Amino acid sequence: MGRDSKYSFSRWEAAAAASVVASFGLVLVAVYLSMPSSDYSFLKLPRSVEDIQDLRDNLESYTSDYTIQVLVGYCTVYIFMQTFMIPGTIFMSLLAGALFGVLRGVALVVFAATAGASSCYFLSYLIGRPLVFLLWPDKLSFFQEQVAKRREKLLNYMLFLRVTPTLPNTFINVASPIVDVPYHIFFLATIIGLIPAAYVTVRAGIALGELRSVADLYDFQAIATLFFIGIVSVTPTLINKSQTVNDA
Repeated sequence: MGRDSKYSFSRWEAAAAASVVASFGLVLVAVYLSMPSSDYSFLKLPRSVEDIQDLRDNLESYTSDYTIQVLVGYCTVYIFMQTFMIPGTIFMSLLAGALFGVLRGVALVVFAATAGASSCYFLSYLIGRPLVFLLWPDKLSFFQEQVAKRREKLLNYMLFLRVTPTLPNTFINVASPIVDVPYHIFFLATIIGLIPAAYVTVRAGIALGELRSVADLYDFQAIATLFFIGIVSVTPTLINKSQTVNDA
């Protein structure tokens, strides 16, 4: 009985998820209706560098003439993908660079990724427990132990996780409310910690012609840099532990 309730959704939980999907759908319909009549068959969720190049070529003119609609549509799709853990947001980040340049692209990606992560956090708080227990039981136990041990310097630890690929961002988004990571810490770690990776991806989007695959984004130097930033973020925690041991 207890096991069944842990892994199943109630009717209201299913209704909550459906209402969120419907809300995103209504926004996209509103954006579509505000655009001029044209052939939009090129619009699709990108799954490759070639898809990004095709979207860039078709959306460049719309970006200058219908900037608000493109921005709202972009953010809605990105947030929807983050909320429901749909793979491919890295391609959306590349598209931001291709359409908006580095500064505006990074700001857009960090905003959309933070909003999407927050949406996923609150949706998981309401209905995510069965899914997390089903998909990542061992990883959830590990995460819960680490959060409990680092409660006093939790922001540093969450920053480390966001900057480095130690744990998938999707898992962090959905598991954080379940292991009692406070939202203000989750939010700060997300909006700050995603900047380095966003910069790398958005900058690559400017030179799509030189990019053969997503694997080219994160070479050894890029990964080493992210880990260095992550280590810097947890240094205060390590120093505090060392001082505590010496005082004892």
